[in-house]
Amino acid sequence: MPFLDRLSAWALDKADDPAVVCGSEHLTWAGLADAAARLARSGEDVRVLQAPNGVDFAVRWAAGVAEARECAVLDPQWPKTLSDDVRALLEARWGAVTMPPAELHDGDPASSFLVGLTSGTTSVPKAFARTRASWRQSFEASSTLFGLSAEDRVLAPGPLSASLNLYTLSECLFSGASFHTLPSFDVADAHAEIRRRGVTRLVLVPTMLRVLAERGLAGDVDASGITAIVCSGQKLDRRTLEAARRWAPHAVVWEYYGASELSFVAATAHRPDEGHAEVGTAVGRAFPGVDLAILDDGGASVADGETGNISVRSRLVSEGYVWGDDGQAFTRFGPWCTVRDQGFLADGELHVLGRTQDMINTGGHNVYPHEVEAALAMLPGVAEVVVAGIPDDVRGQRVVAGVVPAHAGLSQLQLRAGLEGRLAPAKRPLQYVELEELPVTERGKLSRAQFQRWVVEGDPRARPLD
Repeated sequence: MPFLDRLSAWALDKADDPAVVCGSEHLTWAGLADAAARLARSGEDVRVLQAPNGVDFAVRWAAGVAEARECAVLDPQWPKTLSDDVRALLEARWGAVTMPPAELHDGDPASSFLVGLTSGTTSVPKAFARTRASWRQSFEASSTLFGLSAEDRVLAPGPLSASLNLYTLSECLFSGASFHTLPSFDVADAHAEIRRRGVTRLVLVPTMLRVLAERGLAGDVDASGITAIVCSGQKLDRRTLEAARRWAPHAVVWEYYGASELSFVAATAHRPDEGHAEVGTAVGRAFPGVDLAILDDGGASVADGETGNISVRSRLVSEGYVWGDDGQAFTRFGPWCTVRDQGFLADGELHVLGRTQDMINTGGHNVYPHEVEAALAMLPGVAEVVVAGIPDDVRGQRVVAGVVPAHAGLSQLQLRAGLEGRLAPAKRPLQYVELEELPVTERGKLSRAQFQRWVVEGDPRARPLD
């Protein structure tokens, strides 16, 4: 694994400093290295890691990827039937070979250490393989760009089975930073951790950042010691950015776009000394070491400003799918790789419009939800917004927007008038519903599928907007 040799070095250099903290539990660098080494040498089969947040997660993760080992991290919230299906596929991949004892050392850089799994709660997710070299190079690039150092104390309050938090844990062990998490996400516990432990950095999805920032402002929770906030998982919206800037006035707010199969793709920084930021479809410029291109479905380049498959050429990408490849996601066009997210380049800046499967076909027009959401988010009175396509007998699909109002009295008439000149008529929502909060997954990511169900089923959480 790309962090084990570094972990052993930190265990000598800062033996008694905290390496991993979860609630009331903590392990020092020496304690973590010793516990992981004992487990690796025991020969216990730790190739499947399906555990809740805790310091033991870090021990089992380090032991699970020692030397030539390959580990799969499963969500502990999955139903048993789904877990059993995935475990059966892993057994078929690994065979009946027993796990021999191992030392706590990094393996061959070209070998696979991780079977990554895409999100899924009801169907078997796709699985992809990651080499040690790809994450080592990712660590070097991300820690440099985001300014991560051995003096940092990093709080990632989400589940460690999620790729964002698993990567952050591993990056901290590589960089020597103290990693902090919570047994489960709780706003009060996160605020207490920030105050009590002197947290300097946050890594989280935008929905978690918004609630921490807004409640932190309301409760006068001091976040002046935070110097960096790293967001991913969905587009950072204006409300969240403005709240984060007021709550953590000294922090650089980084947002990056990437995919589990591709690693980092593009990033941008919102700095404290900058003026008001327009938050639209742009996600920044190419990540260090990454080449960007927009390709059509045949692998040919499209003109600047035209929409196509966001494609990358880098040493950070995965080896491809282990199972579940339906030909609709991770694809190689020679040296270029894509997961078929749609977007365009304008003056070197990447604009993300969304996944192909999220695209709305309404009356023969292709509409990308991100583009509509970005336009609506700029309007006065809109705090948050989600857009999806709903089946329609006449148009095939109709564009429906769910809006969380920033204040009482927001009306459809105001929204429709505000979109004139911002969006072509075919892209404007035909239906608006009022939401108290956005529908999100258990990991805090926006769920368009849940929003679609609310609208189709007439759920009271999606009330018609007057």
